[in-house]
Amino acid sequence: MVSESNWPQGYQLVPGSSLDRARLLTTMGNAYRELGATQLGHLAKTVEMYLADSSALWWLEKAGAPRVGFTASVVPPMGCLWLGQSINQLTGALQAYVYLVYVAPTHRRQGLGGKLMDHAKAWASDQGYDQLSLQVFAHNQAALTLYKSLGYTPTASLLTLEL
Repeated sequence: MVSESNWPQGYQLVPGSSLDRARLLTTMGNAYRELGATQLGHLAKTVEMYLADSSALWWLEKAGAPRVGFTASVVPPMGCLWLGQSINQLTGALQAYVYLVYVAPTHRRQGLGGKLMDHAKAWASDQGYDQLSLQVFAHNQAALTLYKSLGYTPTASLLTLEL
């Protein structure tokens, strides 16, 4: 069963909801800016299309952070995990999919990304999936190293031709 406990001291993982659209959009913008993206307008459409009741969202926050209403913390999130469903195009099987895993730069190198991915794996297993997939940019060496250390294997390459 997925647990939001057992995080390093000072951190907690709290469930998000569809009410967190603006917060998710801001976090995605931060993540993609760090990867070199200059055009971010499409992210709102991505959130609109994929943040659904069937997806799952968690925020990595400061433990004990004051809340605004029922969901958001007053303090910006230290990380985010957003999961959903996709179809394995080779087998046709439904699989869990990582839409976003993010740890803010000042909180990296503490094992938090690995713990978020462990949480993703537990959620996927609890949901009955046999596979968990994600996409990573080829130049994101830190993420590639993390995923390989967790047992992920490359199964496809996305090729692009500029026109």
